[in-house]
Amino acid sequence: MITQNIDLATGDVEQKRSEIRAYFSNTWEIYERLFETLASDDVFYARPQPLRHPLIFYFGHTATFFINKLILAKLIDTRVNPRFESQFAIGVDEMSWDDLNEDNYDWPSVQEVRNYRDQVKALVCDLIDRVDFTLPIGWDSPLWPVMMGIEHERIHLETSSVLIRQLELEKVKPHHAFPACSETGDAPMNSLIGVEGGTIRMGKEREHRLYGWDNEYGHCEIEVAPFQASRYLVSNGEYLQFMEAGGYRNDTWWDDEGLAWRNYHKAEMPEFWHGKPGSYHLRLMTEEIPLPMDWPVEACYLEAKAFCNWKSEQTGSNVRMPDEAEYRRLLQVTGLDVEHHEHPVPANWNLEHFASSVPVTRFPHGDFYDLVGNVWQWNETPTYPFDGFEVHPLYDDFTVPTYDNQHNLIKGGSWISTGNEIALHSRYAFRRHFYQHSGFRYVVSNTAVKTSFDVYETDALISQYCEFHFGDEYFGIPNFPQAIAKLALAAVGDGPKGKALDIGCSVGRAAFEIAGTFDTVDALDFSARFVQVGARMQANRRIRYERQEEGDLVSFQERSLEELGLTGDYSNINFMQQDATNLKPRFSGYDLVIAANLIDRLHNPARFLNEIPNRINSGGILLIASPYTWLEEFTPRDRWLGGFKRDGEPVTTLDGLHEHLDSGFELQGDPVKVPFVIRETRHKHQHTLSEVTIWKKK
Repeated sequence: MITQNIDLATGDVEQKRSEIRAYFSNTWEIYERLFETLASDDVFYARPQPLRHPLIFYFGHTATFFINKLILAKLIDTRVNPRFESQFAIGVDEMSWDDLNEDNYDWPSVQEVRNYRDQVKALVCDLIDRVDFTLPIGWDSPLWPVMMGIEHERIHLETSSVLIRQLELEKVKPHHAFPACSETGDAPMNSLIGVEGGTIRMGKEREHRLYGWDNEYGHCEIEVAPFQASRYLVSNGEYLQFMEAGGYRNDTWWDDEGLAWRNYHKAEMPEFWHGKPGSYHLRLMTEEIPLPMDWPVEACYLEAKAFCNWKSEQTGSNVRMPDEAEYRRLLQVTGLDVEHHEHPVPANWNLEHFASSVPVTRFPHGDFYDLVGNVWQWNETPTYPFDGFEVHPLYDDFTVPTYDNQHNLIKGGSWISTGNEIALHSRYAFRRHFYQHSGFRYVVSNTAVKTSFDVYETDALISQYCEFHFGDEYFGIPNFPQAIAKLALAAVGDGPKGKALDIGCSVGRAAFEIAGTFDTVDALDFSARFVQVGARMQANRRIRYERQEEGDLVSFQERSLEELGLTGDYSNINFMQQDATNLKPRFSGYDLVIAANLIDRLHNPARFLNEIPNRINSGGILLIASPYTWLEEFTPRDRWLGGFKRDGEPVTTLDGLHEHLDSGFELQGDPVKVPFVIRETRHKHQHTLSEVTIWKKK
């Protein structure tokens, strides 16, 4: 039985500790059971979907997530397995910086990963048992990253079940914990039900008693116009009518994106349908059954959109999927705008019934059926930030990379959705061509849907760095990343120019500056938000961001590569999220490494300095720039490279650099002070000197 979502505000500390420990253990157990559906250990190395890693990655990923977040939160100080915690760290969504080249991976054995998971489980249980905390548990609580890891694993319970469903049937086996429904019948005749308009308020406060992802917080108020909505989810039988009408052959029902996807994949039917007309079958997670006509069709957004366009032509009405506010209005008028853990809602979700869909007529919700549960429901709305949105510092790449007008919201949860996924305020989004256990219902409305949101960087820190790298110069001080790149290229001189590494690249200006000289540039940063900006600049050759002027006043800025004099191709830059103190082995063989304003922000700078020689070719150049601003917020005092006294004598950071680098490098010339200015507002700027040292590998 899946433990219900946890109220993080009420009760006493020891009761809450026990509840969270049980919630963690239950999540861990059901996730491992899911992988027991694989027919053999060999299947762990299969790739069911070309845009995803092999299943062994996902088996290890959720455990490494705990360790990486607990280290980031400073709740633990030592890694369990640095190799795994690098190898299994990233690879959920096929962003432009994802590292999906399997040549870069030497996957461990399944037993090694099982042993690792056991170690992590014991560590997390011990942490839950001993950590001091108070109620309510909020963003800053030491148990928030534990809840984050639990809910993250519950997400992967679902996404991994989709991948398992995409394996060849002989690679899976039934499991008693995941029984499929056997009930089926004829598809019902769908009909439209009128829904009155009303005011919808979305978003929640930071004090909300349930765990939430960052995109749930903030506020948004929308007036919803009256509309009609289908009583049922679109069933396989109803979707079959679209197919029999030539749905996958008639180009006019597909928009440009959908048509490109359909033609590329040569799609003729939904992903989980197999067979031919008259003898279709449906692939479930571990078995295949004759197509149940009264179960909900499972389709990607692009297929659902084509169906709606066909339906519009057939009926003469404007048929589409609901937007986010209309979906919430459906919950409101049926009394389902409640938290499920307090007011249980009968639905096919939370693994309470089956490990499959059920007939669309089984769970009534007012005049409708399956407003929640059974399958996720695509919305017309791309995910976007509510007013007041803030990024949680422990997981800055959960939501922000999806604010690109290419990820549409899915609502309501599926049969395997649990925990936060079935909370009232949850907001999950996927690329429109992706498959989840997702279907759709349609609405009829002439109200226009907003499907494009300006992608401006609104986070204050990100915006500052956009201006720092790509914006105006201030007080006559040259652009710092450009100045660093010039120093680096001068130091390389006539030397080899194969691979360069910009580690701690921020939003990427230096990488663009050196990319015209080097064959390949790896631009890495710990922050996915920074990396996203660089990748967006690379893809679109321009970025937009808000620049704070005064108080609540902002100006909207746009910068392009061309106006900065950067006219190259730049496809040789690989933007990627990485931890500088735990880089993957493949990041090596460099003729140049730039580490600008990085070392005094690392948790363990000595580890970085001790490992970097192994990644640089003989004769290669290492450029280190730093203002030597040591703060315990970033680096424990006993790990500072300098800025303290030892045996009564002052130790500078330059002394510390010599201690760690002299055995493998020669310092080239004297240190150079390079100034930089970071603009906070129109009338407030930070002026800093960064000391640049250049080292040549022996």
